[in-house]
Amino acid sequence: MNQFVIEGTDINFKNEVLDSNLPVLVDFWAPWCGPCRIVGPVVEELAKDYNGKLKVVKVNTDENQMVAAKYGIRSIPTLGIFVNGKVVDGIIGAVPKQYLESKISPYLKAN
Repeated sequence: MNQFVIEGTDINFKNEVLDSNLPVLVDFWAPWCGPCRIVGPVVEELAKDYNGKLKVVKVNTDENQMVAAKYGIRSIPTLGIFVNGKVVDGIIGAVPKQYLESKISPYLKAN
């Protein structure tokens, strides 16, 4: 992970995601997941590209099963977009950066 990505846990999920003033892209992943390793660098690029406009949180589903269960994560990678503490969109599987940008852009605040 780079300095623009926050490690999400069962303990800090409410503070980092649900209480965030910014839209949050949450990457539910696991280290053994091949597609997760493909989408991981793309998610990190987005974190850097949208720093200050979008918060990016990665949640290891093996280590944080309470959060994964709460949001019904059955397939990884699953990317959730949260705004004001609510899931507003989601993407399952490894997808191109342009697709992710098209999904998150409607939720970004204009500066």
